[in-house]
Amino acid sequence: PGIEKGLKILSEVKSETELPVLTDIHDSSQSKIAAEVVDVLQIPAFLSRQTDLLISASSTGVPINVKKGQFLAPWDIEHIVKKLEESGCHDILLTDRGTQFGYNNLVADMRAIPLMKKYNCVSAFLGYKQTNGPAFPGNVCISVNDEIVHGIGSSRVIQPGDIIKLDVGIIKDGWVGDNALTVPVGNVGREIENLLIATEESLHIAISFARDGVMLGDLCASIERHVRSKGYSVVREFVGHGVGKKLHEPPQVPNYRPESNRPRLRSGMILAIEPMVNLGKAGIKMLDDDWTVVTADGGPSSHFEHTVLVTEDEPEILTWRERTMILPSDT
Repeated sequence: PGIEKGLKILSEVKSETELPVLTDIHDSSQSKIAAEVVDVLQIPAFLSRQTDLLISASSTGVPINVKKGQFLAPWDIEHIVKKLEESGCHDILLTDRGTQFGYNNLVADMRAIPLMKKYNCVSAFLGYKQTNGPAFPGNVCISVNDEIVHGIGSSRVIQPGDIIKLDVGIIKDGWVGDNALTVPVGNVGREIENLLIATEESLHIAISFARDGVMLGDLCASIERHVRSKGYSVVREFVGHGVGKKLHEPPQVPNYRPESNRPRLRSGMILAIEPMVNLGKAGIKMLDDDWTVVTADGGPSSHFEHTVLVTEDEPEILTWRERTMILPSDT
């Protein structure tokens, strides 16, 4: 009864103002119906906080890409980081772990609207134009299973065993923040868990290279080296990027070693590092909406992303959040 009643409520949602609040779904102050739905479906509480986390993270590390020969003074970096700390992009990502089964993608996308208002930021994706293509119609990217990136909110209902890629980009006081993660819904099986673990591991391995003086190509190569060692393949057509006043700025940050090892990373540069990893082959296809990218072989794909500040010492993750997947060494 709880499932049927809860799903009926969700199916009747027509605007973001009518969305049930799930951030503190297990709190005693929440509705009995919502709590019953969560208990019956056995949805971890963290799922309902995912999008909140991403939006907060994207707005808490101030991304700025530095042109050649132009580096941020320390006080500029402090100012930027302060601005991002005020907006809270990772909180938005966390909250939209509300893409648990029983929800459709459109509900998850709509939930980002009031969350972005909460942090006084706007979507960096909504209305984004690609060359000779349509503007992106969603507030966040929600990609399911074989969808690699750039999925659009729809009436598709999330099912147990799905993996959901949440990608959140925001603009706060003229600065862009960008981060993503992959959320397993219920029991996805060990094979898929290992794919997610390897992808998140590759992200953090690459982040360790984000230091002054390191060649960008070495950072990029570290991703594919780790992924291939686990038997997976990296997507080659879509890559990470610099980020700052615009969503996509140079340099490109592929998940494999590019033809040129350059540029040499300098303190103050900010990169969006985002491994996109397929369980099977690396081939992709574009759907008819001209946005959603899927695996050519129909297999699952995983995506994790952080915005990272290059420093002379330890790299700084501007979109920091707790690691999502349990590493093999922890089990």
